[in-house]
Amino acid sequence: MSAVQSLIAAHRRGENVGLYSVCCSNEQVLLAAMQVARHYDTVLLIEATSNQVDQFGGYTGMTPAQFRDYVLRLAHAQAFPIERLILGGDHLGPNAWQKRPAAEAMAHARELIAAYVAAGFHKIHLDCSMSCADDPTPLPDEIVAARSAELARIAERTAAEAGLPPPVYVIGTEVPVPGGEASLAGGLAVTRPEAAAKTLDIHRQAFSAPDLAAAWERVIAMVVQPGVDFDHSSVHHYDPQAATALSDFVETQPRIVFEAHSTDYQTEASLHALVRDHFAILKVGPAATFAFREALFALAAIEDELLPSAERSQLLEVLDRRMVEHPAHWRNHYSGDEHQLHLLRRYALSDRCRYYWGEPDVSAAVDRLIGNLQRHAPPLILLSQFMPEQHDEIVAGRLTPDPHALIQHKIFGRLAEYARACARNHVGELGENETSDATALSER
Repeated sequence: MSAVQSLIAAHRRGENVGLYSVCCSNEQVLLAAMQVARHYDTVLLIEATSNQVDQFGGYTGMTPAQFRDYVLRLAHAQAFPIERLILGGDHLGPNAWQKRPAAEAMAHARELIAAYVAAGFHKIHLDCSMSCADDPTPLPDEIVAARSAELARIAERTAAEAGLPPPVYVIGTEVPVPGGEASLAGGLAVTRPEAAAKTLDIHRQAFSAPDLAAAWERVIAMVVQPGVDFDHSSVHHYDPQAATALSDFVETQPRIVFEAHSTDYQTEASLHALVRDHFAILKVGPAATFAFREALFALAAIEDELLPSAERSQLLEVLDRRMVEHPAHWRNHYSGDEHQLHLLRRYALSDRCRYYWGEPDVSAAVDRLIGNLQRHAPPLILLSQFMPEQHDEIVAGRLTPDPHALIQHKIFGRLAEYARACARNHVGELGENETSDATALSER
């Protein structure tokens, strides 16, 4: 039994415990996540999405093996215990190639799954819900499940050949595809229990082949819509009453829990309620990079007050110019007049500026901002104005005014809400019968 399975089993035994997943490649976010996991004594699940990391590099430029090595370097630099680190792959399937014929898209998806599993990713979300170029729309559930089972077979074989612990699986999808956000203008429908039951039954049948029987026993969760989501400027908050029937349904099913995507910007009370109601795996991504962006913008405002114009990083201007000149990551998502587009590029909850921090000119502006504020430490009066929570921590002697520390503290505050919602009174050491999902990972 892996650490993930142990946590899910504890939840199914009635313990108010869950698992939070940080879906992000941002260095400062991952460093803050490690601090959170250490502080609350939890495992740390870091997930890469199929459009972010793939066998060709994805939009981060990293293959699964490179992403693994990147995370491990950060963990070693932070002295974060590797045995508490779990890697997961999100929306793994033909998503990135859905404009191609199904045979070609699924060939790439098979390579994708093999690359993730061979690199030591333990938690695998099988997502074949999207129609490819020659598929019917919407794709019948039977085809979705059959393709998912096909990818599970690849994952099982890859893990066995590599001598790695067998993966655990998440099935289903009731959320926008990675990189896209739905408008909340038309409301949000909670998954109906009968729809969840159908998804589960069809996948169970697809996994009924003898060589997939063991894999089916490691299906730990199903993605559903509990009634939480966000768009560019609003949040649909969790309503426990609306999800009662769905919560009751999963209690009748052995072993599994629900996985909730798009939980970003939920209140901490809602996160606790989601875990209580069996949405025991909580995914967070844009909210963490949103906090990163807020911290950088606050530091840029401090820099504007401290330094003459010629010495400033001009970060906000550099970022917006890059986004305007290279609009591929936001053009199909934001709409409105020029003023509205300007606001959305900078401040939208969907945080599509997260795709631009690695661009050379933007990265150089961030480095200049950090360097400026390392040479000219932000005074308390400006921290009080622009970063009041961090100001109070500095006054209390629990934080330094180093810009990296300020950024990570800002992100820490958001991720800590997830850790508190999921922690079993602070999760202790792995039990003696639990295998480390990262022991093999660190050795590869």
